[in-house]
Amino acid sequence: MSLRAACLPTEEPAMHLESDADASVVLLTIRGRWDRRLWHLATERLKKCLAEHPEAVVVDLSELDDPAAASATTWMTAQRTAAAMLPPVQLALCIPPDLPLADRMQRLGARHYLPVYAKVRQARVAIASRLPLTERLVLTLAPEPEAPRLARNLVSDACLAWDRVQLLHPGRSVMSELVSNAVEHARTEMTVVVSLRGAGIHLSVADGVTEPPRRIKPSRVRRDRPLDERGRGLQVVSALAIAWGTLPTRTGKVVWATMQPRAKDARRQPRNDSPRLPPALRDERPTGLR
Repeated sequence: MSLRAACLPTEEPAMHLESDADASVVLLTIRGRWDRRLWHLATERLKKCLAEHPEAVVVDLSELDDPAAASATTWMTAQRTAAAMLPPVQLALCIPPDLPLADRMQRLGARHYLPVYAKVRQARVAIASRLPLTERLVLTLAPEPEAPRLARNLVSDACLAWDRVQLLHPGRSVMSELVSNAVEHARTEMTVVVSLRGAGIHLSVADGVTEPPRRIKPSRVRRDRPLDERGRGLQVVSALAIAWGTLPTRTGKVVWATMQPRAKDARRQPRNDSPRLPPALRDERPTGLR
């Protein structure tokens, strides 16, 4: 599985984050001496990673300086949080076997289903083998005016093929906003993905700009001035998607949104595997679209 990486800001030098193009697997690398500051950074970053609700999170601790294995409780807490999400997020650790933390986590993790691997590559292969087989439609688009239309048609094709007709029109609207944002602000080639997630669908747009989306307050309507429609996209996405957010990649970012049928429609579909955050994470909302 090919992942794309992006370094976090300089105020968090011990953190490194990777995401794939459809935000399904995240790799979080934590380096440095384990102390209170690093504990705080790691805890906050793990919360934000889980709030994005990927299918799996791999935590690379290969360069963590923790001779007393004091960080063990942090990883067990993260595992319990990930397991409590709906659907659960798979969590795995990468720790070289000669480190004291590896021995302790092998003993603790074995009882709580937290796998520990010696290398990141091993973890990636194992995680990929356990992820459910998911229907996906992928399209690469240039930043041209017709891109939103092509992306909307991809959503239509997916909803008709997967019998998710009730999500066709709201999904087209959300995808149109995500792609329009990339066309206007990123102006790079983008990868558009529509994935089947239980009774819902998952939409993602990966572009080549590292700057994350930001909120723009819609301008006031004034007489004799043209109406400025900027800032309306976030309102559409927030109103129609049950969850949405952004993750960095090596060459830019991926913005995603999860669509779920209405309650009366969901009863006629299989169990919905769209993300629902535990109460402790519900205040960790991603930033909005430009």
